[in-house]
Amino acid sequence: MVKITDVARHAGVSPSTVSYALSGKRPISEETRRRIENSIRELGYRPHAGARALASSRSNVLALVVPLRTGIHVPVVMQFAVSVVTTARRYDHDVLLLTQEEGEDGLRRVADTALVDALIVMDVQLRDPRVPLLRSLERPSVMIGFPGDAEGVTCIDLDFKAAGELCVERLAGLGHRVVALVGSPPEVYVRETAFAQRVVQGFTAAAARNGMSSSVHPCEAGPAAARRVAEQLLREKPALTGVVVHNEAILKPLTEAFVELGLRIPEDLSVTAICPDDLAASLRVPVSSVALPTAEVGERAVELLMQKLNGRTVPDATLLTPKLTERASTAPRNVP
Repeated sequence: MVKITDVARHAGVSPSTVSYALSGKRPISEETRRRIENSIRELGYRPHAGARALASSRSNVLALVVPLRTGIHVPVVMQFAVSVVTTARRYDHDVLLLTQEEGEDGLRRVADTALVDALIVMDVQLRDPRVPLLRSLERPSVMIGFPGDAEGVTCIDLDFKAAGELCVERLAGLGHRVVALVGSPPEVYVRETAFAQRVVQGFTAAAARNGMSSSVHPCEAGPAAARRVAEQLLREKPALTGVVVHNEAILKPLTEAFVELGLRIPEDLSVTAICPDDLAASLRVPVSSVALPTAEVGERAVELLMQKLNGRTVPDATLLTPKLTERASTAPRNVP
Protein backbone atom coordinates (compact mmCIF):
# COMPACT_ATOMS: atom_id res chain seq x y z
CA MET A 1 0.00 0.00 0.00
CA VAL A 2 1.42 3.39 -1.05
CA LYS A 3 1.90 5.83 1.82
CA ILE A 4 2.28 9.60 1.93
CA THR A 5 5.98 9.10 2.71
CA ASP A 6 6.37 7.16 -0.55
CA VAL A 7 4.82 10.07 -2.48
CA ALA A 8 7.12 12.52 -0.68
CA ARG A 9 10.21 10.49 -1.49
CA HIS A 10 9.19 10.09 -5.15
CA ALA A 11 8.50 13.84 -5.52
CA GLY A 12 11.59 14.88 -3.59
CA VAL A 13 9.69 16.81 -0.92
CA SER A 14 8.78 16.36 2.73
CA PRO A 15 5.64 14.45 3.81
CA SER A 16 4.28 17.69 5.26
CA THR A 17 4.54 19.37 1.84
CA VAL A 18 2.51 16.53 0.32
CA SER A 19 -0.05 17.00 3.07
CA TYR A 20 -0.26 20.74 2.34
CA ALA A 21 -0.74 20.04 -1.37
CA LEU A 22 -3.63 17.71 -0.57
CA SER A 23 -5.32 19.88 2.05
CA GLY A 24 -4.58 23.33 0.65
CA LYS A 25 -3.79 24.57 4.17
CA ARG A 26 -0.60 26.30 3.06
CA PRO A 27 0.50 27.67 -0.32
CA ILE A 28 3.15 25.79 -2.25
CA SER A 29 4.78 26.57 -5.58
CA GLU A 30 3.14 25.49 -8.83
CA GLU A 31 6.20 23.44 -9.80
CA THR A 32 6.16 21.56 -6.48
CA ARG A 33 2.43 20.94 -6.75
CA ARG A 34 2.84 19.49 -10.23
CA ARG A 35 5.61 17.14 -9.02
CA ILE A 36 3.43 15.93 -6.18
CA GLU A 37 0.39 15.43 -8.42
CA ASN A 38 2.52 13.48 -10.92
CA SER A 39 3.90 11.29 -8.13
CA ILE A 40 0.41 10.63 -6.78
CA ARG A 41 -0.75 9.51 -10.23
CA GLU A 42 2.35 7.41 -10.97
CA LEU A 43 2.31 5.63 -7.59
CA GLY A 44 -1.44 5.26 -7.40
CA TYR A 45 -1.60 6.89 -3.97
CA ARG A 46 -5.12 7.20 -2.55
CA PRO A 47 -5.49 9.29 0.61
CA HIS A 48 -7.84 8.02 3.26
CA ALA A 49 -10.96 10.05 2.43
CA GLY A 50 -12.27 10.27 5.99
CA ALA A 51 -8.96 11.35 7.47
CA ARG A 52 -8.33 13.87 4.73
CA ALA A 53 -11.77 15.40 5.04
CA LEU A 54 -11.40 15.65 8.80
CA ALA A 55 -7.98 17.25 8.54
CA SER A 56 -9.04 19.81 5.95
CA SER A 57 -12.64 20.39 7.04
CA ARG A 58 -13.67 19.39 3.53
CA SER A 59 -16.06 16.82 2.14
CA ASN A 60 -13.97 16.13 -0.99
CA VAL A 61 -17.17 16.40 -3.02
CA LEU A 62 -17.96 18.82 -5.86
CA ALA A 63 -21.51 19.65 -6.91
CA LEU A 64 -22.31 19.61 -10.64
CA VAL A 65 -25.50 21.62 -11.10
CA VAL A 66 -27.10 20.81 -14.44
CA PRO A 67 -30.90 21.24 -14.46
CA LEU A 68 -32.32 18.94 -17.12
CA ARG A 69 -34.70 21.48 -18.63
CA THR A 70 -36.72 20.88 -21.78
CA GLY A 71 -34.74 21.32 -24.97
CA ILE A 72 -31.46 20.13 -23.47
CA HIS A 73 -29.62 17.45 -25.45
CA VAL A 74 -28.81 15.01 -22.66
CA PRO A 75 -26.05 13.01 -24.44
CA VAL A 76 -23.91 16.16 -24.75
CA VAL A 77 -24.62 17.13 -21.13
CA MET A 78 -23.44 13.70 -20.06
CA GLN A 79 -20.16 14.20 -21.95
CA PHE A 80 -19.52 17.26 -19.78
CA ALA A 81 -20.52 15.31 -16.67
CA VAL A 82 -18.18 12.41 -17.44
CA SER A 83 -15.28 14.80 -17.93
CA VAL A 84 -16.03 16.55 -14.62
CA VAL A 85 -16.28 13.26 -12.72
CA THR A 86 -13.11 11.82 -14.29
CA THR A 87 -11.07 14.94 -13.55
CA ALA A 88 -12.45 15.26 -10.02
CA ARG A 89 -11.30 11.73 -9.24
CA ARG A 90 -7.75 12.71 -10.19
CA TYR A 91 -7.96 15.17 -7.32
CA ASP A 92 -9.55 12.57 -5.03
CA HIS A 93 -12.94 14.28 -5.18
CA ASP A 94 -16.35 12.79 -5.90
CA VAL A 95 -19.17 14.58 -7.72
CA LEU A 96 -22.73 15.15 -6.57
CA LEU A 97 -24.95 15.54 -9.64
CA LEU A 98 -27.91 17.90 -9.18
CA THR A 99 -30.38 17.75 -12.07
CA GLN A 100 -33.57 19.25 -10.63
CA GLU A 101 -34.76 22.67 -11.76
CA GLU A 102 -34.40 24.30 -8.34
CA GLY A 103 -32.63 27.54 -9.27
CA GLU A 104 -31.35 29.59 -6.36
CA ASP A 105 -33.08 27.41 -3.77
CA GLY A 106 -31.20 24.31 -4.88
CA LEU A 107 -27.86 26.10 -4.83
CA ARG A 108 -28.49 27.55 -1.40
CA ARG A 109 -29.67 24.22 -0.01
CA VAL A 110 -26.42 22.55 -1.05
CA ALA A 111 -24.15 25.46 -0.19
CA ASP A 112 -25.60 25.81 3.32
CA THR A 113 -24.61 22.25 4.21
CA ALA A 114 -21.26 20.50 4.46
CA LEU A 115 -22.18 18.25 1.52
CA VAL A 116 -19.85 19.85 -1.03
CA ASP A 117 -16.68 21.92 -1.15
CA ALA A 118 -17.45 23.79 -4.39
CA LEU A 119 -19.90 24.01 -7.29
CA ILE A 120 -19.86 23.75 -11.08
CA VAL A 121 -22.98 25.29 -12.64
CA MET A 122 -24.22 24.51 -16.16
CA ASP A 123 -27.07 25.59 -18.47
CA VAL A 124 -26.26 29.24 -17.93
CA GLN A 125 -28.73 31.90 -19.04
CA LEU A 126 -27.96 35.47 -20.09
CA ARG A 127 -29.99 36.78 -17.14
CA ASP A 128 -29.24 33.87 -14.86
CA PRO A 129 -30.91 34.33 -11.44
CA ARG A 130 -28.25 32.15 -9.80
CA VAL A 131 -25.42 34.61 -10.48
CA PRO A 132 -26.05 36.98 -7.54
CA LEU A 133 -26.16 34.01 -5.17
CA LEU A 134 -22.93 32.56 -6.55
CA ARG A 135 -21.23 35.91 -5.96
CA SER A 136 -22.31 35.84 -2.32
CA LEU A 137 -21.43 32.24 -1.47
CA GLU A 138 -18.31 31.43 0.50
CA ARG A 139 -17.89 28.20 -1.44
CA PRO A 140 -15.95 28.47 -4.72
CA SER A 141 -17.87 28.05 -7.96
CA VAL A 142 -17.30 27.87 -11.71
CA MET A 143 -19.92 28.41 -14.39
CA ILE A 144 -19.73 26.44 -17.64
CA GLY A 145 -21.19 29.24 -19.74
CA PHE A 146 -21.23 33.02 -19.61
CA PRO A 147 -24.15 35.05 -18.25
CA GLY A 148 -24.73 38.51 -19.65
CA ASP A 149 -23.10 40.03 -16.57
CA ALA A 150 -20.20 37.78 -15.60
CA GLU A 151 -18.56 40.19 -13.17
CA GLY A 152 -17.61 38.50 -9.92
CA VAL A 153 -18.02 34.92 -11.16
CA THR A 154 -15.59 32.48 -12.78
CA CYS A 155 -16.72 31.24 -16.22
CA ILE A 156 -15.40 28.86 -18.85
CA ASP A 157 -16.86 27.81 -22.20
CA LEU A 158 -16.33 27.50 -25.91
CA ASP A 159 -16.52 30.91 -27.59
CA PHE A 160 -19.91 30.20 -29.16
CA LYS A 161 -20.19 33.62 -30.80
CA ALA A 162 -16.90 33.00 -32.58
CA ALA A 163 -18.11 29.48 -33.47
CA GLY A 164 -21.19 30.88 -35.22
CA GLU A 165 -19.02 33.40 -37.03
CA LEU A 166 -16.54 30.73 -38.10
CA CYS A 167 -19.22 28.59 -39.72
CA VAL A 168 -20.59 31.55 -41.68
CA GLU A 169 -17.15 32.78 -42.71
CA ARG A 170 -16.39 29.37 -44.17
CA LEU A 171 -19.60 29.42 -46.20
CA ALA A 172 -18.90 33.00 -47.32
CA GLY A 173 -15.41 31.97 -48.43
CA LEU A 174 -17.01 29.30 -50.61
CA GLY A 175 -19.20 31.89 -52.32
CA HIS A 176 -22.53 31.20 -50.59
CA ARG A 177 -24.82 34.22 -50.40
CA VAL A 178 -28.04 32.89 -48.79
CA VAL A 179 -27.62 31.01 -45.51
CA ALA A 180 -29.77 29.79 -42.64
CA LEU A 181 -29.11 28.79 -39.03
CA VAL A 182 -31.13 25.80 -37.86
CA GLY A 183 -30.86 26.18 -34.13
CA SER A 184 -31.87 24.80 -30.78
CA PRO A 185 -35.50 24.12 -29.74
CA PRO A 186 -37.59 27.29 -29.24
CA GLU A 187 -37.68 26.97 -25.45
CA VAL A 188 -33.89 27.22 -25.31
CA TYR A 189 -34.10 30.70 -26.86
CA VAL A 190 -37.08 31.68 -24.71
CA ARG A 191 -34.96 30.95 -21.62
CA GLU A 192 -32.16 33.03 -23.17
CA THR A 193 -29.72 30.16 -22.77
CA ALA A 194 -26.38 31.86 -23.18
CA PHE A 195 -24.56 29.55 -25.61
CA ALA A 196 -27.51 29.42 -28.02
CA GLN A 197 -27.95 33.19 -27.98
CA ARG A 198 -24.27 33.73 -28.69
CA VAL A 199 -24.30 31.39 -31.69
CA VAL A 200 -27.14 33.48 -33.13
CA GLN A 201 -25.17 36.67 -32.45
CA GLY A 202 -22.11 35.32 -34.23
CA PHE A 203 -24.12 33.89 -37.13
CA THR A 204 -26.04 37.09 -37.84
CA ALA A 205 -23.01 39.35 -37.35
CA ALA A 206 -20.86 37.37 -39.78
CA ALA A 207 -23.64 37.13 -42.35
CA ALA A 208 -24.20 40.90 -42.22
CA ARG A 209 -20.47 41.55 -42.44
CA ASN A 210 -20.28 39.48 -45.62
CA GLY A 211 -23.43 40.94 -47.18
CA MET A 212 -25.27 37.61 -47.00
CA SER A 213 -29.01 37.01 -46.68
CA SER A 214 -29.59 35.08 -43.45
CA SER A 215 -32.36 33.71 -41.26
CA VAL A 216 -32.62 31.82 -37.96
CA HIS A 217 -34.91 28.82 -37.47
CA PRO A 218 -35.33 27.18 -34.04
CA CYS A 219 -36.12 23.48 -34.38
CA GLU A 220 -37.59 20.94 -32.00
CA ALA A 221 -35.80 17.61 -31.65
CA GLY A 222 -36.94 14.74 -33.85
CA PRO A 223 -37.17 13.75 -37.53
CA ALA A 224 -40.65 15.25 -38.04
CA ALA A 225 -39.54 18.70 -36.87
CA ALA A 226 -36.37 18.47 -38.95
CA ARG A 227 -38.43 17.63 -42.04
CA ARG A 228 -40.77 20.58 -41.44
CA VAL A 229 -37.84 23.00 -41.15
CA ALA A 230 -36.21 21.61 -44.31
CA GLU A 231 -39.48 22.02 -46.22
CA GLN A 232 -39.95 25.55 -44.87
CA LEU A 233 -36.46 26.59 -45.89
CA LEU A 234 -36.82 25.27 -49.43
CA ARG A 235 -40.23 26.93 -49.74
CA GLU A 236 -39.25 30.32 -48.31
CA LYS A 237 -35.57 30.43 -49.37
CA PRO A 238 -35.30 28.92 -52.87
CA ALA A 239 -31.83 30.49 -53.30
CA LEU A 240 -30.54 28.88 -50.10
CA THR A 241 -27.17 27.16 -50.56
CA GLY A 242 -25.67 27.15 -47.06
CA VAL A 243 -26.90 25.92 -43.67
CA VAL A 244 -25.40 26.09 -40.18
CA VAL A 245 -26.83 23.57 -37.70
CA HIS A 246 -26.63 24.12 -33.96
CA ASN A 247 -28.85 21.32 -32.72
CA GLU A 248 -27.19 17.94 -32.26
CA ALA A 249 -30.47 16.03 -32.08
CA ILE A 250 -31.62 16.97 -35.58
CA LEU A 251 -28.35 17.11 -37.56
CA LYS A 252 -28.78 13.62 -39.03
CA PRO A 253 -32.54 13.79 -39.79
CA LEU A 254 -32.18 17.32 -41.18
CA THR A 255 -29.48 16.39 -43.68
CA GLU A 256 -31.48 13.29 -44.63
CA ALA A 257 -34.58 15.44 -45.14
CA PHE A 258 -32.74 17.79 -47.51
CA VAL A 259 -31.56 14.80 -49.56
CA GLU A 260 -35.08 13.32 -49.64
CA LEU A 261 -36.35 16.67 -50.89
CA GLY A 262 -33.97 16.48 -53.86
CA LEU A 263 -30.88 18.40 -52.72
CA ARG A 264 -27.37 17.02 -53.01
CA ILE A 265 -24.87 17.71 -50.23
CA PRO A 266 -22.57 19.50 -50.91
CA GLU A 267 -23.27 20.09 -54.60
CA ASP A 268 -26.57 21.95 -53.98
CA LEU A 269 -26.35 22.67 -50.26
CA SER A 270 -23.30 23.10 -48.05
CA VAL A 271 -23.78 22.22 -44.38
CA THR A 272 -21.70 23.18 -41.36
CA ALA A 273 -22.50 22.39 -37.74
CA ILE A 274 -21.52 23.06 -34.14
CA CYS A 275 -21.64 19.63 -32.55
CA PRO A 276 -19.53 16.75 -31.20
CA ASP A 277 -16.89 15.56 -33.66
CA ASP A 278 -18.00 11.94 -33.54
CA LEU A 279 -21.53 12.89 -34.62
CA ALA A 280 -20.34 15.09 -37.49
CA ALA A 281 -17.97 12.41 -38.77
CA SER A 282 -20.52 9.58 -38.55
CA LEU A 283 -23.08 10.87 -41.06
CA ARG A 284 -23.50 9.54 -44.59
CA VAL A 285 -21.94 12.78 -45.81
CA PRO A 286 -19.54 13.76 -43.00
CA VAL A 287 -20.28 17.32 -41.90
CA SER A 288 -17.77 20.16 -41.60
CA SER A 289 -18.06 21.18 -37.98
CA VAL A 290 -16.88 23.14 -34.98
CA ALA A 291 -16.36 20.60 -32.22
CA LEU A 292 -17.85 20.95 -28.75
CA PRO A 293 -14.79 20.58 -26.47
CA THR A 294 -16.76 18.85 -23.71
CA ALA A 295 -13.78 16.96 -22.30
CA GLU A 296 -11.55 20.03 -22.17
CA VAL A 297 -14.20 22.29 -20.69
CA GLY A 298 -15.11 19.79 -17.98
CA GLU A 299 -11.49 19.15 -17.11
CA ARG A 300 -10.54 22.80 -16.95
CA ALA A 301 -13.63 23.68 -14.91
CA VAL A 302 -12.53 21.21 -12.24
CA GLU A 303 -8.95 22.48 -12.38
CA LEU A 304 -10.17 26.05 -11.86
CA LEU A 305 -12.19 24.91 -8.86
CA MET A 306 -9.26 23.07 -7.32
CA GLN A 307 -7.08 26.15 -7.71
CA LYS A 308 -9.74 28.28 -6.02
CA LEU A 309 -10.08 25.74 -3.22
CA ASN A 310 -6.35 25.99 -2.65
CA GLY A 311 -6.46 29.77 -2.41
CA ARG A 312 -4.99 30.54 -5.79
CA THR A 313 -6.12 33.29 -8.14
CA VAL A 314 -7.76 32.16 -11.39
CA PRO A 315 -8.88 34.11 -14.47
CA ASP A 316 -12.48 35.31 -14.36
CA ALA A 317 -13.10 34.29 -17.98
CA THR A 318 -11.75 31.36 -20.00
CA LEU A 319 -12.98 31.29 -23.60
CA LEU A 320 -11.85 28.37 -25.76
CA THR A 321 -11.13 29.24 -29.39
CA PRO A 322 -13.34 27.29 -31.84
CA LYS A 323 -11.76 25.22 -34.60
CA LEU A 324 -13.59 24.13 -37.74
CA THR A 325 -12.79 20.72 -39.23
CA GLU A 326 -13.43 20.49 -42.97
CA ARG A 327 -15.34 17.42 -44.16
CA ALA A 328 -17.31 16.43 -47.24
CA SER A 329 -20.44 18.54 -46.60
CA THR A 330 -19.05 21.89 -47.81
CA ALA A 331 -18.11 22.97 -51.34
CA PRO A 332 -18.07 26.12 -53.46
CA ARG A 333 -21.51 27.44 -54.37
CA ASN A 334 -22.82 25.85 -57.53
CA VAL A 335 -23.53 28.79 -59.86
CA PRO A 336 -25.93 27.81 -62.70
